[in-house]
Amino acid sequence: MEINLLRHATLVIKIDEIKLLVDPMLKPARSSDPIQNTPNPKRNPLVELPLGEDDLITLLDTIDGVLVTHTHSDHWDEKAQAMLSKSVPIFCQPDDHQHMVNTGFTNVNPITEGFDWKSIHFLRTGGQHGKGKIGRMMAPVSGFFLSAAGEPKVYIAGDTIWCKEVEAAIDQHEPDAIIVNAGAAQFNSGGPITMNSYDVVKVCESRPSAKVIAIHMEAINHCLLSRSDLEEYLSEAGAKTKVWIPKDGERILLD
Repeated sequence: MEINLLRHATLVIKIDEIKLLVDPMLKPARSSDPIQNTPNPKRNPLVELPLGEDDLITLLDTIDGVLVTHTHSDHWDEKAQAMLSKSVPIFCQPDDHQHMVNTGFTNVNPITEGFDWKSIHFLRTGGQHGKGKIGRMMAPVSGFFLSAAGEPKVYIAGDTIWCKEVEAAIDQHEPDAIIVNAGAAQFNSGGPITMNSYDVVKVCESRPSAKVIAIHMEAINHCLLSRSDLEEYLSEAGAKTKVWIPKDGERILLD
């Protein structure tokens, strides 16, 4: 299995020779207004994709399917919707099915619980995109397990904090790798709506044998946790060797 971080939460996962694009945000840097009611007024995305337009077109031509954990604009933007073939298989949570259809996609597969496609088995899980009122306003969001014979089982936790849903999913399904959306995204009031450093350590503790991959940092204005700050916290907690913090464009091979 190969996991290639493009930027933020946008990944290309190659599993059993199948290429799956995850949460595509493809717009150029500083082309969108900042997310409002947040401490940082910079325009989004904060950084460019690590590949040029021609290479992006070539990449999208090789994609077999697209997994969208939820349709917030930093996970499913207008440029991705415009560039992707309308016939490409899309996998999503049931709440986003109609949105996908309304934007012209013709092969939309809402995943209620489990779903089989080619050699990949998808399993959808829950999460909490923050606590209290903010968490309810940001919902719904989902996580997904991906598995195929002879391949590591990977858990994409999605936009969630550490919560009982994540803990139960890890305990029940025993992933080999866990991809967490860190960054400690937050607004001017209320707590983080994605994982902070403490949450990432809790994920490590919940499944010591799994490799944790922390993404979703340094690309959107309300994500306040940097890679270096997370790395420092992990070192102090004795968890640095358990977590990969890939740079944009970096590829990770899982045996």
